Order: sequence, then structure tokens, then C-alpha cells
Amino acid sequence: MKIKTILVSQPEPTDVKSPYHELGRKYGLKIDFKPFIKVEAVPAQDFRQERINILDHSAIVLTSRNSVDHFFRMCKELRLTVPESMKYFCVSESVAYYVQKYIVYRKRKVFIGKNTFQDLLDVIKKHKDEVYLVPCSDIQKAEIPALLDKAGVKYTNAVFYRTVASDLSDLKNLKYDMLVFFSPAGIESLFKNFPKFDQNGTVIAAFGPTTSKAVRDAGLRLDIEAPLPEAPSMTGAIELFIKRLGKKK
Repeated sequence: MKIKTILVSQPEPTDVKSPYHELGRKYGLKIDFKPFIKVEAVPAQDFRQERINILDHSAIVLTSRNSVDHFFRMCKELRLTVPESMKYFCVSESVAYYVQKYIVYRKRKVFIGKNTFQDLLDVIKKHKDEVYLVPCSDIQKAEIPALLDKAGVKYTNAVFYRTVASDLSDLKNLKYDMLVFFSPAGIESLFKNFPKFDQNGTVIAAFGPTTSKAVRDAGLRLDIEAPLPEAPSMTGAIELFIKRLGKKK
């Protein structure tokens, strides 16, 4: 077996110094990118049926750029003016920075985690009197409500957007040596678009325990599971796999 072609089920990185581009150059790989899933907005009309009043909350928990975009989109569609007293709890600096697209920092209160939801929870626990709104997708990570419940904070989960399968008909076939996945929804999209998919010798890589479980539950062989202690990133795990293949020759 030799890895020459890889399909990554995510948008292509815009950074020329992306680890994927470096990996491709280093090992002479053809790496293509194609998002297997896309985000669709929940219309305001559907959201109203949930009877969730955004302004009943004093703080917003933002876990991604999608959550930021769709929170402010929904407020606009509902013709709500978000008060300047609203607090924003962001999972990372990049998400907090993105919030500036919609608010002026000096007028608002923004709190930042270090990168994981557990880190952000440590910040949230210091503000237990707030009533939190968590804008999320229909496939929210189970750990988020579980950790909030355990912390004993008042919060409302609200689905502002949905994750659905992309139309992959332009791919025509999946003749790649390796397929790389990052979510269970990506696996669902694979079989929705290619119901007769037969893995054969195709190497499958998955990032995160839920994605890895989805691969196995679908009856597929999981060849690369990331993160690994010696390879915390997907590109690192792929490189480790390629190196091990080379040693077997």
C-alpha cells in the first residue's frame, strides 16, 4: 500500500503554510478538500415555535464562528436589539475576536476560554448568577449540556442552525487512497451520497472519539485515529501512518 491521494472532508485551508500543504509537499501527495457537511440556518419562524426568549438571558455562550453568525442573524430576523449589558462567553480567542464583527468591545463584556469547553466552563463558574443562552447546531457535542448541568448554572440550549449533508455529486467517485473525517455527520454524508460505498483498501482517518465511533458503527475499518499522544493533530497522525507504512516495506 502506498498513499498518493487524500480527500479531506473539510474546506481547503486558505493559509499557504497549512500543515496539509506542508504534508503534501513533503511526501508528494495530492490532497483534495471537499466539505461533506454544510450549515443551514434555522428560520426565525421555526425558532419562534420553540418559545425561547433570547432577551430572557443575560449571557451568550459561543463555541464557534457558526454560533456567532447565527446568533446575531437570528436576533436580526426577530428584530431584537441585544442590550449592551449582554455578556459573551467565548470558547477561544479566535471566536472572541470574531465577535467583533458584530459588537464593539468597549461597550460589551467578553469572557474567553483557552480553547476547550472545559476551560470556558471554569470562567462560567465564576459568573453563576448569569442566565446563559447556548446557540448550537442540531448535533451539539453532548459534553456541553452535561458540563453545564454538572456546574449547576442556569442555561437554555437553542438550535440556531442545522448540519446537513453536502451534495457531493460532482465527486462522481471516491478513488482516493485515504479519506479524512472530522464528525459523525461526515460519515452520514458519505453514505447518503455514496450508498454503495465499499471501503476495500481505502484508508480511513477520523479525528475525535465520536467520529471514530461513527466510523466503526458504520462497519468501516478505522485505520487512523487522531489525536494521538505522539500526534495531537490530524496531519501529524497521517504523517505517522505514512512513516510506519514506509518502515513495513
